[in-house]
Amino acid sequence: MRRFLPILILALIPTSAFAQTKPKNVVLIIADDLGMQLGCYGDRVIHSPNLDALAKRGTRFTRAYAAVASCSPSRATILTGLHTHQNGQYGLQHATHKQECYPWVRGLPNLLRQLGYFTGLIGKFHTGPNASFQFDRLMLKTNGRDMNRFAQHAHDFLKASGKKPFFLVVGYQDPHRAAKGFGNEPFAKDPKEVKYDPKKVIVPYHLVDCDAVRKDLAEYYQAITRMDRGIGLIIEELRAAGVLDDTLIIFISDNGIPFPGAKTTLYNAGIHLPMLIAGPGLPKGNTSDALVSYIDLAPTILDWAGGKVPTYKQTKLSGTSILQVLNGHNPKGWDAVFGSHQFHEITMYYPMRTIITRKYKLIVNLDHKKEYPFASDLWASPSWQHVRINKLKMMGARSVASFLQRPREELYDLTSDPNELKNLAALPEHAGTLADLRQRLRAWQTATNDPWTILYREEKSAYNK
Repeated sequence: MRRFLPILILALIPTSAFAQTKPKNVVLIIADDLGMQLGCYGDRVIHSPNLDALAKRGTRFTRAYAAVASCSPSRATILTGLHTHQNGQYGLQHATHKQECYPWVRGLPNLLRQLGYFTGLIGKFHTGPNASFQFDRLMLKTNGRDMNRFAQHAHDFLKASGKKPFFLVVGYQDPHRAAKGFGNEPFAKDPKEVKYDPKKVIVPYHLVDCDAVRKDLAEYYQAITRMDRGIGLIIEELRAAGVLDDTLIIFISDNGIPFPGAKTTLYNAGIHLPMLIAGPGLPKGNTSDALVSYIDLAPTILDWAGGKVPTYKQTKLSGTSILQVLNGHNPKGWDAVFGSHQFHEITMYYPMRTIITRKYKLIVNLDHKKEYPFASDLWASPSWQHVRINKLKMMGARSVASFLQRPREELYDLTSDPNELKNLAALPEHAGTLADLRQRLRAWQTATNDPWTILYREEKSAYNK
């Protein structure tokens, strides 16, 4: 299985299949709290023409997973190639939460600057410390929902880059929740805004189909389409600067939708997310079913740039360059990904680990006796308040009780039960599968220096019933 192949091999074997003489530029676009609500992923309601066009220009991944379903730690895994328990960013970085990577971690901007890249970030950053992520140009003080301002920043960055290859991270705030709704009010008079009829939006399986939820989703859809428009403007800036055909573009989201049952969970709605990759010499109009993780993105970008993955005495990167599989629809070896969770806000501790294979998913809830905590924005959302105030027993297809109080182990057959509603962990006929996934998950924890392996030091480990 690919996850335990030493990734340091990449440092010795330069990629030649995608060699080019012009600068290998990289633009990494990160949406904030976007799920699969895109036309290219089958949403028949959403208007996302620019991302749909990007999918046609490159490869659309059907089985891409975030390594964690929370903003700051997810971004830290993306920019370091290390899981949260490896890089130290267990939760949110801002305000009172104050979670950051270990000082010894070297993020992508530092590594690429050493290769002669001009580096920049527009919009949301949300990780640290600054010394580990030293961008040449930080454009943080901007409205994360102002698409025209983002495009102007991109224009200025491209002009400043000169003849250097560049690495630009574009971090939108859309479609994250705002203090009220999804930040749509300031754009009410903008004729380019696309508004949605609540009656026509698609209600996910983990939400109640009611007026309050539909209105909430309609606002969310509007924020998604605004972000899509902004991505179109960024691509136009690349085209105008004459560098679009020399640039690798990667589009992802940090975690799932900001609704109960998704964000902050390791269910599919929280971590099974879009990923589009397009660039010179890469396949166009391609679809890949490889199981890939956002942990793979740092090695991919370094591979593209012709650089080496970092070596640390404390731990090793466990991802693999995705460039090696872009030509394969369903390549061999890409058959498992891993994920974790500790915190969102510092007050909501709920450690989890997961292994996902082509057919099964195992989630281990390491502190399962406590009630599952809500992120503050999810708790305050109209979607959850409708459930709470009306004392509903069901939140869509999942019971409120099973969402709030979980067993230690959850085993799901993703083929027959993609919504993860039937837990197979206690069924005798699945004992073999459960034992195998337990062992593989534990091996991954050991290989990645997971502090939670302390549970195995006693004969009665936390996995024992």
